[in-house]
Amino acid sequence: MKIWGHIPNVSKIYENTNKIGRAYKVGETTAKKDELTISPFASEFSIAMKALKNVPDIRQDKVDEILRKIEKGEYSVSAEDIAVKILGLKK
Repeated sequence: MKIWGHIPNVSKIYENTNKIGRAYKVGETTAKKDELTISPFASEFSIAMKALKNVPDIRQDKVDEILRKIEKGEYSVSAEDIAVKILGLKK
């Protein structure tokens, strides 16, 4: 296929293939530091968890009271209470 006549910018495309535009000046960048933000809910949750860590797992006063009752023979649990606890029912 032959195209006759002058086509303005088509022939100019191939003239500039070897020229590469380069950036001579690079903009300055500033270093940005990492930042951590904790929500108010997370902050309160953290305080509550720290308070729970300070609470003992065993309430020694209750344990001592039950041991004292067992030693004196005063501690008794009904069969119904035992069955309710085993079955996980509400009394």
